[in-house]
Amino acid sequence: MIQIIPAIDLINGKCVRLIQGDYNHSTTYHSNPLNVAKKFEKSGVKRLHVIDLDGAKEGMPCNLNILKSITLNTNLEVEWGGGIRTIEDIKTVFECGASHIICSSIAIEQPVVFSSWLHRFGGNKIILGADISHGKVAMHGWADLSSFSINELIEKFIPDGLKQVLCTDISKDGMLRGPSYELYLRLQQQYPDIDIIVSGGISSMEDIKKLDNNKLKYVIVGKAIYENRITLNDIKLWLQKE
Repeated sequence: MIQIIPAIDLINGKCVRLIQGDYNHSTTYHSNPLNVAKKFEKSGVKRLHVIDLDGAKEGMPCNLNILKSITLNTNLEVEWGGGIRTIEDIKTVFECGASHIICSSIAIEQPVVFSSWLHRFGGNKIILGADISHGKVAMHGWADLSSFSINELIEKFIPDGLKQVLCTDISKDGMLRGPSYELYLRLQQQYPDIDIIVSGGISSMEDIKKLDNNKLKYVIVGKAIYENRITLNDIKLWLQKE
């Protein structure tokens, strides 16, 4: 059964959501991310998706105090992304308690470095973040487009032990209009040994059920929870089916 991973996006230490990655169109939902994480844990989820939007913009992790507070005060596995550029960044984020690290821009700009991280830490720890716009993978907090397609990026790193790819269709992100089903189904069928993590556009439990029926394994849910399209009780009931 597909695993639901709630999302927390951070700007200035607060929980926010952007629309299509636009920093100028952000909504603040909560001022205390730890309380939000605890509520997610109480609903039964095991894994939390946290993006340091300040870090993505600045090119270095910026909200590590929030990461520490969540990992010290909950038992959640935290996948953390945003601004990770160096091996020192990775070590620091792991030391702060993250269980997985999401790398995006570095994989495009310094593929040799990203390959070395996969070899050193393993594909179960390092997640390739591939955010798609107009068929190309975006960089720098979605501010720039690369020349790579997602297929090109995945195939580049499979020999290095890539196991998890977090794919966000930027055009769907924050829009609550449903995910790009065909994209995710195609990717999962093309790369059956890779866990494709669905992100962007989830609007209801029906979306999640459809992804589950198509054998997707992981889905990130953000705005739908904050807008009460999907409740914590919905998630709790879903997890009780496992």
